[in-house]
Amino acid sequence: MSTIPVFAQQAKHTISGTVKDKSTGETLIGVTIRVQEMPSTGTITNEYGYYSLTLPEGAYTILFNYLGYQTKSHALTLKAGTKIDVALEEDAQELNEVVVTATRPDDNVKNPLPGVQKLDMAEINKVPVLMGERDVLKTMQLIPGIKSAGEGNAGFYVRGGGADQNLILLDDALVYNASHLLGFFSTFNSDAIKDVTIYKGGMPAEYGGRLSSVLDITMNEGNNQEYHVNGGIGIISAKLNVEGPIQKGKSSFLLSGRRTYADVFLKLSNDENISNSSLYFYDLNAKANYTFSDKDRLFVSGYFGRDKLGFRDMFAIDWGNATATLRWNHLLNARLFSNTSVIFSDYSYRIDVDFNDNEIGITSRIRDWNLKQEFQYFPNPQNTLKFGIQSTYHTVVPGEISYSGPQAFTLPPLQERYSWENGLYFTNNWNASDRLELVYGARLSSFSVLGAGDFYSLNEQHRVVDTTSYGAGEFVKTYVNLEPRLSAAWQLNDKSSVKASYARTTQNMHLLSNSTTSNPTDKWVPSSNTIKPQIGDQVSAGYFRNFANNKYEFSTEAYYKYMQNQIDYKDGADITNSDVVETELLFGKGRAYGIEFFLKKRYGRFNGWIGYTLSRTERLIEGINESSWYPARQDRTHDLSLVGIYELSPKWTLSASWVYNTGNAVTFPSGKYRINEQVVFYYTERNGYRLPDYHRLDVGATLQLKKTERFSSELVFSIYNAYGRENPFIINFRENENNPSMTEAYQVALFKLVPSVSYNFRF
Repeated sequence: MSTIPVFAQQAKHTISGTVKDKSTGETLIGVTIRVQEMPSTGTITNEYGYYSLTLPEGAYTILFNYLGYQTKSHALTLKAGTKIDVALEEDAQELNEVVVTATRPDDNVKNPLPGVQKLDMAEINKVPVLMGERDVLKTMQLIPGIKSAGEGNAGFYVRGGGADQNLILLDDALVYNASHLLGFFSTFNSDAIKDVTIYKGGMPAEYGGRLSSVLDITMNEGNNQEYHVNGGIGIISAKLNVEGPIQKGKSSFLLSGRRTYADVFLKLSNDENISNSSLYFYDLNAKANYTFSDKDRLFVSGYFGRDKLGFRDMFAIDWGNATATLRWNHLLNARLFSNTSVIFSDYSYRIDVDFNDNEIGITSRIRDWNLKQEFQYFPNPQNTLKFGIQSTYHTVVPGEISYSGPQAFTLPPLQERYSWENGLYFTNNWNASDRLELVYGARLSSFSVLGAGDFYSLNEQHRVVDTTSYGAGEFVKTYVNLEPRLSAAWQLNDKSSVKASYARTTQNMHLLSNSTTSNPTDKWVPSSNTIKPQIGDQVSAGYFRNFANNKYEFSTEAYYKYMQNQIDYKDGADITNSDVVETELLFGKGRAYGIEFFLKKRYGRFNGWIGYTLSRTERLIEGINESSWYPARQDRTHDLSLVGIYELSPKWTLSASWVYNTGNAVTFPSGKYRINEQVVFYYTERNGYRLPDYHRLDVGATLQLKKTERFSSELVFSIYNAYGRENPFIINFRENENNPSMTEAYQVALFKLVPSVSYNFRF
């Protein structure tokens, strides 16, 4: 019998507060808060550990539950607004198991958003990867619907989108190039990361600017109870993490640094060309926070990373990201939470070339200043509203060229481009009934192309027919798009649900790349009077089921994505030092569709998952492939991953992963002819061929050396590509040495059985 009509006659009051880890002071994201007397009523903590729950007057027992922690209960008689801050203690018995999840046990069924995956740092730290370097992006690529951009590459494709169509955020700051060493390592140091969430489908309206996915990464806040130091030394890099209180219980800091030392080994070589070369990267994460009062908290965080690659004094390139976030959390009242952020993001590269005593330097940069104001409103247990505004000013420097030397030499600089991007959004999470939950909202986005600069009009043959000059700050073109978002989950019972979603997304920053890997010199260009915003519409639906008291989870999800204003190169395009890249580009539409299967064992000494994706990704662009559909570069029919983690004993944990996927779509020559004794290849179909199928086994083992309350240490062993499969990185063509009239294909493979060992410690 329903008691709601009785409650409706009573005054209502709000219970609110923050949930933290008792030992570290870190706020906990996604803690479940339930009312024991009203099982269907509850909420979860937001990304800052805050919750708000409005109930009629009465006596209640409030339960705070978070996986890996002891459940805490709080009994009260609610007669007025009440603030309850909670510190949860870790559950030592549960933590002894290898638990590969960061969410509540039934989140797979109860979460109303399909296509969402959270990664646990404990899980990431156990999966074997290249060179033993724990890597968020590499582990994420083992999830169905997310595909690696190539051998050892940190770049990734999500549901048919390109590598540039992923919104990658680090404490709300946009990261344009999330890879080190030409893509073999990601920029994210796992020791500094608190929470990782990937949205593949029905992304909430607060996210915008990219077509395919959102990767939202939150850094640790730092322990505000006691000081800790942890780090590691491996065969390719070393890292150190320091955290502790500034003022115990009120403020804390975190500093985390990492550096490779491949350059040290280069200097040991007897070959001067090698010993005078450089190859390394470093990065630094920093974060601090201060609690001014029960209503105000300030965060400052930043990231700085750089890669350096050089050959003697003849050639050098360095590239990297810098981000900074200043965030102020303020409670306007128990139901209204405010978050104000000022965000800076910078990605740049510099190339230096010494040619016959002539030194040429080329610098390129993309820099963003971003202001974001967001509110969360908790009117009642059935609704949670999030709304706000975001404004970003983009500056793109395609190429500043410097020159010094005895010879007269002039290269015209490429024009800087300026733009102003804005978004106004709202989202409501509505528990319509015990069985139906909806997340609906919309984002109104605008993108203004600004002067100063010259802008070009093209004819049907993509040749410049007119040039218009604009002054600084003048509006050249403004694009406005409405992006509706809707997700729904219907609970069939406590163990299963069906979900569906629709999302429209737009993208105004575009990456131009001819390579199959993540190249630091790839060119970013904003929408212009000629380059229109990319627009994507994705629908998805799936079935989600848990078994054996949430020990196993299963899901299958199908999706279809239609994309407008897709960009590709026309045949023979060359964008090097081109100020009018639009003349080298063609525009059309795309489609991606597929079905994903996921089976995961969550608890016990042995656990892991199986993921499989069957999909297609195609483009239709007039002027390419005889104006018929052709596979996109990231099209792969089959993608399979198997991951297993086994706790052999209290000291030894074993792990393995095996991946298989259809080879990438590539363009190979269909014929050849000779001009002045030079072989010229003839191409017909765009991406009409395939690289050989890819498969690889990685194995790992972790040995716990010592573990006390004050100190712990471990050795981590891994073998990347354990059975030595020579997967093709590149396939090129050349004349046969013995028969020049014959052309032969040759393959370049990067990694064949790469062992690694690292030592990690914490005190």
